[in-house]
Amino acid sequence: MSDQNDRAADLWSGIDDLWTWLDRIDPLDGKEGMLLCMLKLSEEVGEVAQAVIGVTGQNPRKGVTHTWEDVQAELCDVVISALVALRTLTPDTREVFTRHLTRVMERSLGPSAVVHPQDLPTPRGVGEAR
Repeated sequence: MSDQNDRAADLWSGIDDLWTWLDRIDPLDGKEGMLLCMLKLSEEVGEVAQAVIGVTGQNPRKGVTHTWEDVQAELCDVVISALVALRTLTPDTREVFTRHLTRVMERSLGPSAVVHPQDLPTPRGVGEAR
């Protein structure tokens, strides 16, 4: 495995590396930099929508133009863009994200959750009927 693969395997090192690289090639500070990060995130979400439309053939002029693997890749781009945007707000990205994820998990999966995970049906795979 290359050094880049090793760094990418550690999510937080990879995010720091990408943030540093972006800051070096296009150092935008303050509000403008943050606004551009948010626009990038919005662009990536739009690409997810485009891929879903493409995989389901919802555009009659184009038909099926994407695969579920394309959707997966676009979703990964959304996650990466969101974490780079978070890194733009704080160097403590890992701690901020972990703290927030813990709160969401406690709210959703903890004893005060309205629907408990054990009461839910088994998750379906992609494309399985309801």
